[in-house]
Amino acid sequence: MADVPSDRDIIGSVADRLPVGVWVARAPGGDFVYANGTFTEIMGMTGRGDVKRGEYAAPYGIHARDGLLYPEERMPFVRALEARETVVVDDIVIHRDDGKRVNIRARAKPIFDESGTITHVVIAFIDITREVRAEEARIESEARMRHAQRMESVGNLAAGIAHDFNNLLTAVKVLAGTLRTRETDDRSAHDLATIETICDSAAQLTRSLLTVAGHQRTHATPVWLDEVARDVATIAERTLDARIQVTADLDCPRAIVGDRAQVEQVVMNLVMNARDAMSDGGQLALRTHIESDMVVLEVVDTGHGVPEELRDRIFEPYFSTRSRDGQRGAGLGLATVYGIVEAHRGTLDVRDNPAGGTIVRVAIPAAAPNVQRETAVVQETEAVTSVTSDAGLVMVVEDEPAIRRATSNALELLGYDVVCAEDGVQAVAIFEARHAELCGVVLDLAMPRLDGRRTYETMRAIDAEVPVLLTSGYAQEGEVQSVLDLGVKAFLPKPYDARTLAAALSRVVRGRREAVARP
Repeated sequence: MADVPSDRDIIGSVADRLPVGVWVARAPGGDFVYANGTFTEIMGMTGRGDVKRGEYAAPYGIHARDGLLYPEERMPFVRALEARETVVVDDIVIHRDDGKRVNIRARAKPIFDESGTITHVVIAFIDITREVRAEEARIESEARMRHAQRMESVGNLAAGIAHDFNNLLTAVKVLAGTLRTRETDDRSAHDLATIETICDSAAQLTRSLLTVAGHQRTHATPVWLDEVARDVATIAERTLDARIQVTADLDCPRAIVGDRAQVEQVVMNLVMNARDAMSDGGQLALRTHIESDMVVLEVVDTGHGVPEELRDRIFEPYFSTRSRDGQRGAGLGLATVYGIVEAHRGTLDVRDNPAGGTIVRVAIPAAAPNVQRETAVVQETEAVTSVTSDAGLVMVVEDEPAIRRATSNALELLGYDVVCAEDGVQAVAIFEARHAELCGVVLDLAMPRLDGRRTYETMRAIDAEVPVLLTSGYAQEGEVQSVLDLGVKAFLPKPYDARTLAAALSRVVRGRREAVARP
């Protein structure tokens, strides 16, 4: 007859198969008594008889969540002795010899004899690694959401500022250009030209603001990040402090689809930011590779680094981790980078450089593998070499009085007759009465009472060939395109000057006259 296992054997077998680790030690010294099989699975080692109270952390690999050895005075064994009741500890991380990290929850229960003296402490260990990872992921997700919401608020503010700023610049540019054509004094003409140049610089700032908002129009063409990074690295080698060593490790055969000028701005801004972090010199590396259908760019520096608590804020406009003349503020550089990467459906994050410093990592979806370099199309800005005016009646629909007046004056100087409307409602009334006379309409997109889209739709119902030149100080690309798809002849972004306005309107007028002339 086979041997019948004893109760002790059965109990021991069950204990080894419990879904929790069990460890028992004598009180008060902590002499090891027993550990079950699950304890060994969790810890990666059996119970140790060579260590006692006050020396558990290093031999068992017991650490806190910050990576430091767990304080001996806070061990579950010690807490249970001091509290004389069951205690729960869930901030322990076991660093196993095989490199694995295990988060555990330890429930320590003191065992008393008849006199009330603690004789043993039993500790149950539960692996809560998945629970901890899930909580960390939730916290990270919430942090990213808060960051995205903050950046969205910043973007909306930037877009609103850009709209108002572009309206102001339009009035100034048109007036300055108009006055310059009338001015005979060379010095005055030069001053007016300077005003126009300053307006152009201010317009560049508004474009940066729109990029921060993620609504800057892009020209989508294949862009090879290797080429862009190589060009920027070459410039950096020639222009940065000689104490900064620049290297490029570029290994990405795939392209992205985007705006090359904006991608260049991303790389250059990140390089300049890295330079600013290494005032005493260091190493700056540009690296590219392909990773899961994403083109990855890393800009690595050996500078002062970015504190963990500031990493969510460095992409905000005018936020800086450094001080210039006692004041913070690095401008729109990293905020612009954030906006461009977002517009290209990419991601952006900041990491510690193991060698000291920072790694800024940009990942943008790769273009199709079969895209060849020769298929790239360079988008050229149309050059206006000459402007010819066509006499006729033009309606200017603009709610900003200064722009309305400046645009009207410029068009009259070019030989047009002009009628003005303050908003869409007034424009529709004028159009209904005089549409047969009109050779063109300059129509603002954002207006009170009746916006540009609805104004155009109403005018088109009256005259299907309504010749409209759409303008806007700020508009999302999709919004503009949707109006153009309705039949609007052209779009002129603000700020514009008298010359570009005249050229754009001339094309609209010619189209109107050609349509009328067709049999």
